[in-house]
Amino acid sequence: MAELKHVLCIPFPAQGHVTPLLKLSHCIADHGIKVTVVNTESVHTQVMAANQLDDGSNPIDFVAFPDGLETDEERKDWVKLLESISRVMPGYLQEFIEKVKQQSKGNEDEQINFVIADLTAGWALEVAERMGIKRAGFWPASVSSLALTLHIRKLIEGGVIDNEGIALKNDAISISKDLPSYKSDDLTWTFPEDPTVQKVLFNWASTIVHHSTYSTSYLCNSFHELEASACGIIPGVLPVEEASGTSPEQFYELAHGLEQIGRPFLWVIRPDMTDAPVNKFHDTFLQRVRNHGKVIQWAPQEEVLAHPSVACFFTHCGWNSTLEGLSNGVPLLCRPYFADQRLNRSFVCDVWRVGLGVDGDENGVITRHEVRTKILAVLGSDEIKANCQRMKEMARKSVSEGGSSLKNLESFIELIKA
Repeated sequence: MAELKHVLCIPFPAQGHVTPLLKLSHCIADHGIKVTVVNTESVHTQVMAANQLDDGSNPIDFVAFPDGLETDEERKDWVKLLESISRVMPGYLQEFIEKVKQQSKGNEDEQINFVIADLTAGWALEVAERMGIKRAGFWPASVSSLALTLHIRKLIEGGVIDNEGIALKNDAISISKDLPSYKSDDLTWTFPEDPTVQKVLFNWASTIVHHSTYSTSYLCNSFHELEASACGIIPGVLPVEEASGTSPEQFYELAHGLEQIGRPFLWVIRPDMTDAPVNKFHDTFLQRVRNHGKVIQWAPQEEVLAHPSVACFFTHCGWNSTLEGLSNGVPLLCRPYFADQRLNRSFVCDVWRVGLGVDGDENGVITRHEVRTKILAVLGSDEIKANCQRMKEMARKSVSEGGSSLKNLESFIELIKA
């Protein structure tokens, strides 16, 4: 029987990164492997509170490192957060690994002998290599977005983008004959609204390319049947799916669009997304839609999407939300904003054909007419519904006995134990 091991998992401190790596951590722990998850202190507090993990019954150990910042206000500036984490956390990580080794008193099963780190926290892979520890990179987004990122150097050399990641032409971008072409708007570091932010995003993406060299395998939050072509062009990739603010004007348009549809809806609005004038409108809006609409501050998204009455999911197209919608056979209405969301929309609308995008007017505002038109189009499309059910079945098979994701997970578990 193979020796049991101790795996250290390190997500990037953002919900879309923490959630899928936590799911993977539980899958690994279910195979009898000791797992410790490292979060920043602020994220650690949120994880413990959200999951009520103080009773000692959780199969995973959690530890917290300082992120080098003093206030939550500073942490909202993700440029500062990125810089600070990259500067201070590698030292804390090395100290922790050495401390665990000392406390193990020679028991190799207790020592950290495998590191799984989000590629956006790739400094952890560098530390692991320096300490002679086996490692794998984790990618919480689509395999297609990872493929695009890992081809940055070739895109520069081919004259497709410049040294700051800006597309030099509006032509379709091809990185492989086996992959659908990317649009220039699909580049995951694109942020035309703010050139400074775009520069930071591109530098961040370039850092991911550098850190990827410290890993011989990549664990991706996807399944092979969904992205077979992308999986084929990245050596060592293992898809292992685990079973922004809104302006007042945009808020009003969305609200009126939902009201005009007259269909039952559930709208999740975070408290920080609205201001006083919006709140006043919000109260009268609730009165008008009280018989068919419900507005709340939080919802268990996966449970909601699994409910058979859900006919459409209006989303920013973050990868976790996209994957949850696909896995439950729910048509998507896409309003991307940031990072890989535009790329995800392209695959949802143009490749898999499981949803539609909503388009802004000349001021970037999605009008109530656009909301109403696109929702009705999604609800009335037999093609979209059929494609969604096909995706749902593919996802189900991938995590079932003999499925691609389950096989990949089992292979990875053997790699850890080897």
